[in-house]
Amino acid sequence: MGQRYKHVNSDERARIALLREGGQSLRQIAAALGRPPSTISREVKRNSGKQVGYKPSWAEDQAWSRRWSGSRLERQPALRNYVLEHLAKGQSPEQIAGRLTLEQSSFRISHESIYRFIYAQITRSKNYGWRNYLPQAKSKRGWGRRQTLPAHHIKDRVSISERPAFIELRKHIGNWEVDLLHPRKSGPCVLVAIERATRMVLLAKQNTKHAQPVADQLITWFTAMPLHMCKTLTQDNGPEFSSHYLLNPLGIKTYFCNPHQPWQKGSVENMNGRIRRTIPLGTDPHSFDQVDLMALQNRLNSTPRKCLGFKTPEELFLAQMKPLHFECESTSPPSRG
Repeated sequence: MGQRYKHVNSDERARIALLREGGQSLRQIAAALGRPPSTISREVKRNSGKQVGYKPSWAEDQAWSRRWSGSRLERQPALRNYVLEHLAKGQSPEQIAGRLTLEQSSFRISHESIYRFIYAQITRSKNYGWRNYLPQAKSKRGWGRRQTLPAHHIKDRVSISERPAFIELRKHIGNWEVDLLHPRKSGPCVLVAIERATRMVLLAKQNTKHAQPVADQLITWFTAMPLHMCKTLTQDNGPEFSSHYLLNPLGIKTYFCNPHQPWQKGSVENMNGRIRRTIPLGTDPHSFDQVDLMALQNRLNSTPRKCLGFKTPEELFLAQMKPLHFECESTSPPSRG
């Protein structure tokens, strides 16, 4: 069996440069490094510059440039097509990488490699359309802005500070957060409700921002569920939630964030960001209907989440349903009695 070749490393390149400057021949350098003369000759010939001669840093860069053959997504078309297909579905690089690991797929890649590939395409081609593959469609990394909402005095309002502390742990199902997502400043909006433990989301188009229709939709949703799956509801201080007390007879306790602190209902704020990828700010609210929202809802609930061990919200939520069946579009909800 032949001798295994070992690449010249950075320390050896530094010594080669030093010995050459000292007037040593290639054979003398090879003897000092314990290398064949042919190895030293090839190293000097391949990694010397016409202007700089043989310099360790230059030689290192030259050797690396020959070994590098592009990212895995450039070298593996099947993997690249898989990643781009799932990015186009709205999944994040982290979700794609985590799901591949969970499924023990033959495809393996890190989320960082996916980000680097997308940003490399933007840099090389100057085609900023590549950014639309990313969750927030940014052409470069950075923090976005968070919006704050005004506070209002609401009848029978209970502060989030009185909400049981165990709800923060997300260990128990049945604790929901709700918000209204506004495509534009005026016109129809989207009611968004999310269960904190499973991240199961429900979406409904609201023709108005009045409190009564919002409460009616929440009642429709929650009366279709088993009792143990709807215990509390957290919302902000918008007037659209001023009829929250109508849910209390169902056994649902309602809580409100502190004024100008919407991050206290972080689950629904995070989900709003995900929905904005499909319904960005400025979208004509008449350009989509409830059928479109149901398709988006199903896609969000079937998307693997890192916080769930790359399982989907739907998988975890349905596992908690027990004998009763939940129809999110039921028009005649069963009695909770």
